[in-house]
Amino acid sequence: MSYPNFSTIARSFAPGWFAAVMGTGVLALSTLALSAWWAPLAGLAQGLHWFNVILFSALAVPWLVRWLRFPQAAMQTLQHPVQANFYPTFSIALLVMATQWLQFGPYVCTAMAFWWAGVVLHFIFSFAVLFFMFRGEHVAVDHVTPAKFIPAVGLVVMPLAGGPLLTHMDGALREWALTANVVGLGAGSMMYLGLLGMTLQRKYLHKPAQGVLTPTVWIHLAPIGVIPVSFMNLAEQLPYPVMREIAAVLMALVWGFGVWWLVMASLLTWSAKAAGQLPFALSWWGFTFPLGAFAVESLRLYRIFGWSSMLAIGVLAWLMLCAFWLLTLWRTSRGVWSGAIFQPHP
Repeated sequence: MSYPNFSTIARSFAPGWFAAVMGTGVLALSTLALSAWWAPLAGLAQGLHWFNVILFSALAVPWLVRWLRFPQAAMQTLQHPVQANFYPTFSIALLVMATQWLQFGPYVCTAMAFWWAGVVLHFIFSFAVLFFMFRGEHVAVDHVTPAKFIPAVGLVVMPLAGGPLLTHMDGALREWALTANVVGLGAGSMMYLGLLGMTLQRKYLHKPAQGVLTPTVWIHLAPIGVIPVSFMNLAEQLPYPVMREIAAVLMALVWGFGVWWLVMASLLTWSAKAAGQLPFALSWWGFTFPLGAFAVESLRLYRIFGWSSMLAIGVLAWLMLCAFWLLTLWRTSRGVWSGAIFQPHP
């Protein structure tokens, strides 16, 4: 099998590639948060940050070329009942990069540029992806997996950098940015509640998502980890102290569900692996961002409540994230080296 040329790679470039940027970014951010207790981790976090900058830049080229040179193929993917959900990983990657630039600097102007680009593009993708699904009849029960959360996850990710960036804005710009944060968090949270019911219904009443879709079970942890932190970020920018207390209680309750789901996702993944139903695919990057989001939430809660259990569970989630990230990066690198990962799939 000959190595595919750039044109072939761009034409079949999977939108889910940017889950790697999301996972690497949250690993950098969670490692930086842990460096408050283990200072040597700060250097590792910096290295991960710059590695992710290079990774994002490299992946953006074939992604953009696909839209410019092969718009029909790109649009076909956008209307696919499963693959379309992964298109917003690009705009989420922009939002994650904005958070990185803010934390590893801060590079406020760069973070602002990435954030506004991510906000605008993600609103576009959230409407486009769901418009085609709502208007069509091509989505069946078999297509309902936690991957459906991805458009909603991007909406609730907005305040991660958007909240702190409000301190660098004033006047009408600040009001519009605050509005974008509120709309994103509100819309994404409500969408997650509805999609949570749909995915649980499938788990109860329909055959499970297996094979390359097995890692999607971890995506539950993404909104569980992000929604409370985003709520807290917005509460800290509003002149209502009681909101911060409400946000802390909300974080603790949602975090409790996250602890339970962490165990359930581990059991389901181990069961799939034991049954030989866990083949490698780009979907393995779905292990990483959700785990990182939950780890960051746990560490944020520890700062608020001071419970050693929250710190211990946060560190456990971070260690699992490191293991999944290293394994997935290794398997992905092998696929890139051989060219097999770029082969179009039916």
